[in-house]
Amino acid sequence: MHHIAVIGAGAWGTALALAAFRAHLKTSLWSISPEEVEAINQQHENISRLPGIPLDPSLRATTDPQEISNADSIILAPPAQFMRSTCATFSKVLPSHVPLIIASKGIENGTALLMSEVIREFFPQNPLLVLSGPSFASDVAKELPTAVTLAAEDISLSQKMASLLSSQYFRLYASEDTIGAQLGGACKNIIAIACGIIEGRGLGDNARAALVARGLIEIARLGCAMGAHLETFLGLSGVGDITLTSLSAQSRNKTFGLSLGDGASLEELLAKKVVLTEGVFTVSGTVKLAEKYKVEMPITFAMDTLLNKQGTLETLIKDLLSRPLTIEGI
Repeated sequence: MHHIAVIGAGAWGTALALAAFRAHLKTSLWSISPEEVEAINQQHENISRLPGIPLDPSLRATTDPQEISNADSIILAPPAQFMRSTCATFSKVLPSHVPLIIASKGIENGTALLMSEVIREFFPQNPLLVLSGPSFASDVAKELPTAVTLAAEDISLSQKMASLLSSQYFRLYASEDTIGAQLGGACKNIIAIACGIIEGRGLGDNARAALVARGLIEIARLGCAMGAHLETFLGLSGVGDITLTSLSAQSRNKTFGLSLGDGASLEELLAKKVVLTEGVFTVSGTVKLAEKYKVEMPITFAMDTLLNKQGTLETLIKDLLSRPLTIEGI
C-alpha cells in the first residue's frame, strides 16, 4: 500500500492526511467544499479548519469522489452525523476490497448505530478498522507526540495498517476490539460535557475526577455488554480519550459543558455552534443502547434528561448526588 485517501477535510481529516503524508504515503484529501479544496491546493493551507498549519504542495484535495477511488486504503473522517450521507456519496465508487478506517467518533442520532454499522449498510465486504484515542487535531497537525488505537477484527490487518501509518510522532497501537474503540471514542464526549458543567458551576476538582472515573465505568459496562473487552477501556481509547476530552481546554465538548454550567442556555449554544459538538448528538443513542442491553448508566441518562428532555442543571446535580451508595466496580 502506498496511496491513502482521507474523506472529510475538517480539522481532524486534514490532520490525519498530514499524518499519512509524514508516514511517506501518497495522500489525497476529499472535501465537499470547493472553497476548502481551492485553499488547500492553491494556498497549501486549510484556512477555515487548521489555520496556520502549512500543507505540502503534493498533498492534493478534490471534490470528485472518482479521484480517490484508486486509493489503497481510505480514512473516513466526516462528522459522525454525516457518515451516512458520506457513505451514500461513495457507495458506487470505492472497490469492495479497500480497507476503510473509521476516524469519526459518535453514535448515529435516531438509529443508535455505531459508525461501523452505518458503514456496513453501504460497504458490506470492505475490511473495517477503527482509529480512536486521545488525539486533538491541532496537536497531530503540529507534529506533537500522539498515540492512538487502531482496531480491526483481523488483528493482522490492524498491525499492518498501524505500522504503515505510524511515524515518529504519530504512533498507532493495534487492537482487535472495534466495539470498545468506537464506544470509548463516542461516549467520552458525553462525560466531557458533564465535566464542563461541573467546572462551570464551580463544584471542584474532586467532583470532576469522580465524574470521569464513574463515567468511564458506565461506558465500560455498556461496552462489555455489547461484546467489547474490558481492557480496552483501560487503554488509549478509554482512559486516554476520556482524560483528554474531559480535562483539556481544547475540548469542544468540555467547553460546551462549561458554558452550560456558567449559565448559557442550551438553545443559545446550539444555535451559534459552527462545529458540531458530538456529545450532544451521541447521548440519545447511548441511552437507547443502554436500554437495549439493560445497562445502568446514571450519568448518561441524567445528561440525556438535560440535553433532550428539558431537564435542569439543579435537578441533574441533585439526582446524581442522591443516588444510593453501592460497591464500586463494573
